[in-house]
Amino acid sequence: MSGPVIDLGELRHGPDPDPIRLPRPPLARQRPLRCALVLLLVLAGLAGSGPFNRREVLTLPAELGAEALVTDDLFVLVEPLGGTGQRRLTATRLPDGEPAWQVPLPTEGRYWGVAQQGETLLVTGHEVGPDNQGTLTIALDRRTGTYRWQQPGNAAALPDGNLLMWSTAGDEQGDTLRGVDLCCGTVRWQLPISPGGMFVLRDGEHGVDRLLVVRLRGSTEVRDPTTGAVLARADLDAGGGASGVSVQLADDLLLTIGGATATTTAYGLGDLRQRWRVPAGEALYASDCGVVICVQTRSGGLRALDAATGRDLWASDRWGWVWPYAGRLVATTVSSAGPGAEEIVVLDPPTGRVLAELGRWELARFARGGPLIGVRRHPDGGLLVAELDVTGGQARTLDVLRDATGDCQALTGRLLCRRRDNAYGLWRLPR
Repeated sequence: MSGPVIDLGELRHGPDPDPIRLPRPPLARQRPLRCALVLLLVLAGLAGSGPFNRREVLTLPAELGAEALVTDDLFVLVEPLGGTGQRRLTATRLPDGEPAWQVPLPTEGRYWGVAQQGETLLVTGHEVGPDNQGTLTIALDRRTGTYRWQQPGNAAALPDGNLLMWSTAGDEQGDTLRGVDLCCGTVRWQLPISPGGMFVLRDGEHGVDRLLVVRLRGSTEVRDPTTGAVLARADLDAGGGASGVSVQLADDLLLTIGGATATTTAYGLGDLRQRWRVPAGEALYASDCGVVICVQTRSGGLRALDAATGRDLWASDRWGWVWPYAGRLVATTVSSAGPGAEEIVVLDPPTGRVLAELGRWELARFARGGPLIGVRRHPDGGLLVAELDVTGGQARTLDVLRDATGDCQALTGRLLCRRRDNAYGLWRLPR
């Protein structure tokens, strides 16, 4: 595999999306003289400003089908190694692009996820072979790639820097939850979930901060995922997802939808006491939308409920995906789904009023609290890149990446995208 290449190219912008056509000004006398003066001023400014701005692009070679992740100072690539199914992990230092290390992954499988937790890289995939055991997570030293440990199942970060892991042994045996030390994979606590039961996680600012365990028969528990301790317990008849009951967490509420009573019921997550109950209607599932609760209906519509009372605030059948961002709601239109781009709008959470229309974009993947970057095909090739300013209600054009094709990840001040040659390019975005 060839090494990274730093490409310096001119910073050029294509035409702005949806340009506004202004009325043509009337022709005035002595216009040539004024144009000549303006031209002289422009030339003088260019002469004093030095060389043109240039965009720095770090080219990171990769094979088609490789999975990539950018951490604080590493570009990590999971790519095939021969045709046996075994894969290798390659790390490149940023921002200079120097090779850091390369190691084979110890187990054959299809790997799709890489995450960083402290000084550890966690690689998650699915084992292949006659003794297939399902999902597997492998821990490596971030600085050297040295193998540390592996555990069956998926992993999520905990506020204390360790991990919550879960694995499934099949419908007849249920799931197993485990608190695991990041350093060495030691199991701190574990909890089996009987068949038919379920668990729900709540993500906080620094990792999973609440764990809800719902059993098919018996009590519902709220647990501290760091220690496994029970914080609240009650018989809610949630049914463990059986009998058409859907169970979700939204901020400080536990919500059950459907069941024999065909209602949406909210319980306080701290004590599991009922807060309110309303008819479910066509409600399918609920999600946390900041100051409101978003409820998706079976017909594809959206309802917004007051989190304090369950009262209907507004409803619409125009919106598909909706999520909270910067104190507002970002939504995609149901009918706009196209090849890689959707119409994106900004909504006022309490009223559902459209505050801004940002245009048709494909969103780059972003971490929680990260920048909202949209890309779309440019008529002359490459990708048009814009920062979607939710607070200001506008899409601000940043650049045209001539060699980019898609599969983009947004980072602070940088954008990682696939190139035409299947390599990745890491662009520093103008601000």
